Amino acid sequence: MPPGQDGADLTAGYIARWRPSSVSPPAAAFARQVVPAARPGGPERAKNLLWAAARLAEYAIPLGLEAAPQVLLHPSVIERFAATAPGLSGVARRTLRTNLRFLARRVVPQLAPADTPLPRERAKAPYSPAEIAGYLALAGAQPTLSRRMRASGLICLGAGAGLIRADLRDVHGTDVTCRSGGVIVAVRGGARPRAVPVLARYHGPLLAAASFAGTGLVCGGTDPGRRNITTPLIRSLAGGAGLPRLDTSRLRATWLADAADLIGLATFMHAAGITCSQRLGDLLASLEPAAETDAVRLLGAARPP
Repeated sequence: MPPGQDGADLTAGYIARWRPSSVSPPAAAFARQVVPAARPGGPERAKNLLWAAARLAEYAIPLGLEAAPQVLLHPSVIERFAATAPGLSGVARRTLRTNLRFLARRVVPQLAPADTPLPRERAKAPYSPAEIAGYLALAGAQPTLSRRMRASGLICLGAGAGLIRADLRDVHGTDVTCRSGGVIVAVRGGARPRAVPVLARYHGPLLAAASFAGTGLVCGGTDPGRRNITTPLIRSLAGGAGLPRLDTSRLRATWLADAADLIGLATFMHAAGITCSQRLGDLLASLEPAAETDAVRLLGAARPP
């Protein structure tokens, strides 16, 4: 760096000299106008912002929009550009929109007020093995056979198969079967009908509850549409042995954590450098689930010989 010239001077000089041949002079002039106000912090960052602003102007000026920051950096113009500008890949659209939103927040902040923080729903904490054992013990101590069977069925369907809400309430005894080397729960209603292998530790009590229910509902009642079917069971399992009120969402979280551990999900995500599951969801759209026999084996749901 020449004596007396700091990073800000280098960045300002780069912006002033920036005249690419791939965009029109008016588009380049607009970019040189707005990028200094964003205080890019270095020539490389300035280059990225200049390209984003110039591509936006190259798209918008022929449409009759004025090459002014308050016009071209308006959120609606940025979104229209990102969605409809021709010749851009998906990655390029996302990158350009991110850089243009940054410019808009710095140059015309009155057009892009700060986002209001929204609460994020966090995963419920799974129960420990000791807590699950405590709930099963409480279920076994209920005063009537029907209450004991329904309570243990509720726990096993939640922590052993991850069922919740309507899927949990709509399980009939005949939906629990021994096949493919394990115990399977057939989820027939709801948005995602499927067959779920039950974790091995829950086989015994769930089979007993299903046998008792027969063609009826494992968790009791006659109408699975009633929202309070599980409420009496949950209330009866509260307070014993220092346990908190049973939460079916935590039962599902327990199954999710146990299944993730069995398939080595944490090891895979660590090796892949992935901390968020959104991209995994995109990848899964192109993959087929394993056969039921393989799922039983993978999810630790095989019955002992």
